[in-house]
Amino acid sequence: MALTQARTMPGTLELLPPDQIAFQRMLDTVRRNFESFGFLPVETPVMEFTDVLLTKQGGETERQVYFVQSTGALEKPAEGLPELALRFDLTVPLARYVAEHEHDLNFPFRRYQIQRVYRGERAQRGRFREFYQCDIDVIGKDQLSIRYDAEIPAVIYSVFRDLAIGPFTIWLNNRKLMRGFFESVGIADPERQAHALREVDKLDKRGAEYVRDTLAGEGFGLSADAASRILDFVQIRSHGHADALARLDALGVGNATLAEGVAELKQTLELVRAFGVPETHYAINLSIARGLDYYTGTVYETTLNEHPQIGSICSGGRYDNLASNYTKSKLPGVGISIGATRLFWQLREAKLLGGAASTVQVLVAQMDETLLPACLEIAAQLRGAGIATEVVMESGKLGKQFKYADRAGIRFVAVLGPDEIAKGTVTVKDMRKQDQVEISQAELAGALRAQLTQETPA
Repeated sequence: MALTQARTMPGTLELLPPDQIAFQRMLDTVRRNFESFGFLPVETPVMEFTDVLLTKQGGETERQVYFVQSTGALEKPAEGLPELALRFDLTVPLARYVAEHEHDLNFPFRRYQIQRVYRGERAQRGRFREFYQCDIDVIGKDQLSIRYDAEIPAVIYSVFRDLAIGPFTIWLNNRKLMRGFFESVGIADPERQAHALREVDKLDKRGAEYVRDTLAGEGFGLSADAASRILDFVQIRSHGHADALARLDALGVGNATLAEGVAELKQTLELVRAFGVPETHYAINLSIARGLDYYTGTVYETTLNEHPQIGSICSGGRYDNLASNYTKSKLPGVGISIGATRLFWQLREAKLLGGAASTVQVLVAQMDETLLPACLEIAAQLRGAGIATEVVMESGKLGKQFKYADRAGIRFVAVLGPDEIAKGTVTVKDMRKQDQVEISQAELAGALRAQLTQETPA
């Protein structure tokens, strides 16, 4: 029988244990911070009914959806789209979840969700078909205070501070402010606004002159003055809290939409500071739009200061009505998403991740098979103290067991030989410091626990 070639589907991230441990610790850090702000865990099925998932037929989304069929269904004549599909983000499942459980939830509903999603992306470096997203959202019933908009940057700051991947900036903008500005230069139609922003996105690649000529060309017919005003507007960045407020004041009152957007963004900035986010870590960036059809108020993007090529590592914003496709209730909200798989891949490519130690903290070596019961007893004692412990189940040369621990990233090796048993002690070798001490069996767990706790990052 011919062997099947072992291979992984392109667009998936399959890691060896050291990287998997590092990735899992990243998710644990995100989860811990989400929970510290009072967000509650939610998980939804990986599959949804197709008609629920695809509330808007056609377009880019449907072309990227993975449909699900059982082998039994394949034997039947096809009738339209399959009944089930894999979720492509966590927002649509959240909308369905809130609409379905609306009468059982307490509002404002604060949820976090860390799960895999699936998209039929074209196979290329850094693009994934299966990937983790880490989302938080606050959903209100009928209304939701803008104060929640300011809490989101506090969560972002807490997460990336603890991930310790370098200096970062949380960029803020407001969609009302953007809409009002575009109206003031003669672009009131949402589709024309979207088209203009797509051209503005080419600023870094094609240059200011190209973008100005395009905006003033036949497609838009804007005056040279209007085109220049747009370019000046989208290049506004602040440096410090006072500077952000001053730049917003300099925009003037303009129309009602612009004034409302400026007022909301100023209020959000004041509360972001009140939440304790250092002003070195947040700023306004008036080029941020985030999904023109979806977000309606505050929007966020987060970037690493020293690695701008990575792009946004966390984004989101305010929306008027989460579940309008599933319920007549008005459910406004605000939230963010971290693409954890892509972020981890980018950090690893940029060599911003250190090596991860094993989840095993102690290896109990075995020098003689007759001593296995004593080794197992020591291991049980350590596990009872909350110390992850592995036992060498087949005796062999001690040097080989030390080498195994070193390659596996296990910090301590506990050696229990005839001499140690006679004295009621255990010899412990620290593979990191390359020294060893003899400790009484009664004090072993406490001594190791103290050492591990002392060196565990906060």
